[in-house]
Amino acid sequence: MRHERSRMLFGEDFPTLQKAKIILLGVGGVGSFCLDCLVRSGIEDITIVDFDTYDETNQNRQMWSELHPGESKVYALKQHYPTVTVIDKRIDVAWVEAFDFEPYDLVLDAIDDIQAKIAVAQKCHAKLISSFGSAKRLDPTKIEVASIWKTHGDRFGSKIRSELKKRRFNKKYPCIFSSEPPHIKEKGSFMGVTAAFGLTMCSQAILRLTGRL
Repeated sequence: MRHERSRMLFGEDFPTLQKAKIILLGVGGVGSFCLDCLVRSGIEDITIVDFDTYDETNQNRQMWSELHPGESKVYALKQHYPTVTVIDKRIDVAWVEAFDFEPYDLVLDAIDDIQAKIAVAQKCHAKLISSFGSAKRLDPTKIEVASIWKTHGDRFGSKIRSELKKRRFNKKYPCIFSSEPPHIKEKGSFMGVTAAFGLTMCSQAILRLTGRL
C-alpha cells in the first residue's frame, strides 16, 4: 500500500491529512520540495500557484526542473503530481488581495517577493506558514522555526518585520529561516539547504493539521 508507512506513523490522524486542503504559493526550490513531501505524506488536495518557467539555472535546486526546460512550473509539476490544482499566475499584491483563501486549511508561502509576502501575512496570518530565503547558505542544521517576531539572522526577514511594523501589524505566524550568516552576496544556492527548507515547511504543515502544534 502506497501510504502504509505514513499510516503507521500518523495513525488516527492520517484521514485528517487526506482530507486537508492546502494552497502552496511558489513552487521553486523550497516550494517544489515541500510539494513532493506533502504528496508523499498522503495529502492530495493541493493548489499550487506560480507563473514562472523552468530555466537551466534552476536545475541545482528545483524538483523535476531538468526534465522540463522552458516549461511552466505548475503544469510540469502536475505531470508528476496529477491530483494538484494549478494556478499559473504571478503572485503579487493585487492577486493576493483578490484571491479567496477561505476554502483552504493552510496557506504555505514559499514566494520571494517581499510585498506579496506581506500581503499574504496580513490576509492569512491565522493559517499561514511562511519561508524566508534559503540562498547563500550551506548548513541545514541552522534552519529554525519561530514566530515572525522572533526570527533573526536574516536580512530578508528583517525587512519583512520592518514593513509589517509600519503597517501596525501585530499578529503572529510561524516562519522558517536560517540563522547561518550568508556566505556570499549573490543568490548562489545549495540544494541541501533549499530542500531542507521545503521539507521543514511540509513537516510544519503536517504538525499543524494533526494538532501537534
